[in-house]
Amino acid sequence: MRIICDFDGTISRHDTTDLVLEHLADPSWRSIEDDWLAGRISAAQCMRAQIALIGGTSQDLDALLDTVEIDPGFRAFVAWCEASAIAVSIVSDGVDRFIRRILHRHALGHIPVVSNRLAGDAGGWDLEQPWSREGCAAGSGVCKCAAIGVWSGDIAADATVYVGDGRSDFCVANRVDLLFAKDALADYAAARGQPFIAFESFDDVTRALALRTAVARPAARAGAL
Repeated sequence: MRIICDFDGTISRHDTTDLVLEHLADPSWRSIEDDWLAGRISAAQCMRAQIALIGGTSQDLDALLDTVEIDPGFRAFVAWCEASAIAVSIVSDGVDRFIRRILHRHALGHIPVVSNRLAGDAGGWDLEQPWSREGCAAGSGVCKCAAIGVWSGDIAADATVYVGDGRSDFCVANRVDLLFAKDALADYAAARGQPFIAFESFDDVTRALALRTAVARPAARAGAL
């Protein structure tokens, strides 16, 4: 089994990029957001344009990121996964510098992260999107299907579990073996009759996976007899 998690709104309590934009960007970022919501631009285009509007110093940015809270059950979830020899990684349409700053503050900097990349410096930020893909259903800067290897056929033989909450997760939702969903992602899956496990916090995810693995182990031992 391997577990892949979204970050903003899933691991972090709120969307980190929106927080940064609200506090440090020119207010015109909201009109760019409106263009995306209206379908006039893609999510990837929206993110690039908004990131370019972020002002303040690097110290301002870091101080703001240091106020971001994460799901209170996430550290225990990661500890359970490590004790169970289950790989955990993050695939996010967020920003690498934002995510890594928050993870390091919570002693979780060792978790692999795939995301958009912040380039440049304060007053001249730029967003690189090496994981964008033509034809991605989400239109995001990070095509999560490509990032987890679904399109390239590189997916591992073991089950892939995905934990997410939002629109950038739509493209990958029906391409994994087990889906944990909340908020917009849960609505999306339910509307399509797609099986998923609803969750509110990572405590719920840990309990559900612990139960599944406990059931699977006796079954595997019985099959070996």
